[in-house]
Amino acid sequence: MNKVYPNAEEAIKGIVDGMTLMVGGFGLCGIPENSITALVRSGIKKLTCISNNAGVDDFGLGLLLQNRQIKKMISSYVGENEEFERQMLSGELEVDLIPQGSLAERCRAGGAGIPAFYTPAGYGTEIAEGKEVKVFDGKPHILESAMKADFAIVKAWKGDTLGNLVFKATARNFNEVMAMAGKITIAEVEELVEPGQLDPNYIHVPGIFVQRIFQGTHYEKRIEQKTLRPKPQ
Repeated sequence: MNKVYPNAEEAIKGIVDGMTLMVGGFGLCGIPENSITALVRSGIKKLTCISNNAGVDDFGLGLLLQNRQIKKMISSYVGENEEFERQMLSGELEVDLIPQGSLAERCRAGGAGIPAFYTPAGYGTEIAEGKEVKVFDGKPHILESAMKADFAIVKAWKGDTLGNLVFKATARNFNEVMAMAGKITIAEVEELVEPGQLDPNYIHVPGIFVQRIFQGTHYEKRIEQKTLRPKPQ
């Protein structure tokens, strides 16, 4: 099976209106920049996006929000994106806000084949409404279901042509758990190598979870808020 695609435009083929996508990254760290750009150009609409947040107004998933291509966001954080906040408060965008740890674990469970799990996070809040509650060690826990997606789109530092992936530092974030939870997983990488060139001891996602891979280009790697200490006088 040839998993290598020439570019993002080819790799996202098959994504259509109304699908659910998992999109890796945390803020602007480790986001699949090339794939998001290709989705913007495609004009695909009514998407449900599962992502920690939605980038910023003019970058990352914020670009899809500007184009009204996202129908629903499932995420843990609204900050840094005024358009995300505006659409949510005006009712233009459906939003499910989930505690960050629960979001990560629901994605991980989807990839691991675990249908649901109990967690104390969210008990006693709106998060728990309509969910089963059980007490463990005297503490109430709510039942959270696993998450899966039609496509998972992730960004890695290195990958090989078999789909094995290595993430760099904090860019590992949501990418790893989401890569395992998509029916079809698209990985864009900074460097694409031949099998055997990655140290097997440091592979974060085995190629069995990745169906499409391509080498990305022109990464901006923006920083949301750059803070520098004053230069010494």
